Amino acid sequence: MYKIVFIRHGQSLWNKKGLFTGWVDSEKQGQEILDVDLTPRGAKEAIEAGRLLKEKGYHFDLAYTSVLQRAIKTLDIVLDEMDLMWIPVIKSWKLNEKHYGNLQGLNKKETARKLGEEQVFAWRRGYRVRPPKIKPSNKYYTKKDPRYQNLDAKEIPLTESLHDVVLRVKPYWHNVISKQIKAGKKIIISAHGNSLRALVKYLDKIPDDEISSFNIPTGIPLVYELDKNLKPIKSYYLGDPKVIAKLKAEVKNQAKI
Repeated sequence: MYKIVFIRHGQSLWNKKGLFTGWVDSEKQGQEILDVDLTPRGAKEAIEAGRLLKEKGYHFDLAYTSVLQRAIKTLDIVLDEMDLMWIPVIKSWKLNEKHYGNLQGLNKKETARKLGEEQVFAWRRGYRVRPPKIKPSNKYYTKKDPRYQNLDAKEIPLTESLHDVVLRVKPYWHNVISKQIKAGKKIIISAHGNSLRALVKYLDKIPDDEISSFNIPTGIPLVYELDKNLKPIKSYYLGDPKVIAKLKAEVKNQAKI
């Protein structure tokens, strides 16, 4: 049996503000840069996750994360709490959050008031529904971001559905992560709500019409036990069930008026 731990980054500043974040990592306002960093609560969530993993006897040889700082900082805090800052960390854009296109930077509730909760729900949760493409005039236009300067322009999305996220996460799982698991490496992945939902959908074979109701709370370790073929035996969260339920509901209701 193999074990792997997933963790969604702790609450970010844009989570708190209720904004569509996607691939945005910082916001420029004149000369000031407002980072999409963790809130104090988000940092505390990561500290508690690290303490809990250490208390439960978990150890990791290798870590994966996205190229977005909210996931990177969450991982750093977790590993610091576990005295594992020395293990290798691999960062990949393949584990990035879903690209929310031209919605990035907009307030979810305000958008729901203007366009309706049903439309916003479809953009947030519809398996094959893509938000409007981001425009070159948008200050969050992804192709300007130095993180992706070495990628082929065709690889950088202008918008994504969850299905699109599955199409980039699934090969990364097969070609990179799964090989390390089978080599005996104990792994933790710090990523995002939708990149982790994409992995969970694939591993648990969740139907397209059911994944929309699946919510992953911030900062809570999600453990998967896998058989020799990396098929799930069982999965479970570590932590207080009441807290986990509250955080799931918070995610679910982000765009409700």
